[in-house]
Amino acid sequence: MSSVGTPDPNSGWLSDEELAEIRRRLPLLYVEAVPVRVDGLGRVIEVGMLLRANDGEITRTLVSGRVMYGETLRDALFRHLEKDLGPMAFPLLPANPVPFSVAEYFPWPDSSQFMDARQHAVSLAYVVPVTGTCEPRQDALEITWMRPAEAASESITADMEGGRGSLLRAALASVGVLP
Repeated sequence: MSSVGTPDPNSGWLSDEELAEIRRRLPLLYVEAVPVRVDGLGRVIEVGMLLRANDGEITRTLVSGRVMYGETLRDALFRHLEKDLGPMAFPLLPANPVPFSVAEYFPWPDSSQFMDARQHAVSLAYVVPVTGTCEPRQDALEITWMRPAEAASESITADMEGGRGSLLRAALASVGVLP
């Protein structure tokens, strides 16, 4: 057990300098979640999207974040859902954490439909029902709940950062509600 003030040598966190160096050399693993509300039969009736301010630009996005060293996918999903949606969101994580899609983000255009100017990243994407009250935290300004048809519309998906509109449409297709 470490004493107070002594950093955990296996914390899974990186300094800003270490992260910048790693981003220049290796793809990083992320999880992404499309938060949804479901009816009593498990059908998706609403899709939640975050509104974020990024470099002075307002964009729509999904719950997303890195998987830390030694962290399970389930733990990473839960941590990021709670971080972005608040502790009262009550996500229902899948019994079998198999993603509906794998997205590969590149720092340059035209290599993929997904882009992240900071890095090369691989993201495992999940549809996750939430049953509680969502109060966005961290850098999210708000969460907007929409019917699946509205969320999949061109006017909404075009506003999503890094090509995530395509990922949202794939999520809705994977649960049978893509209009």
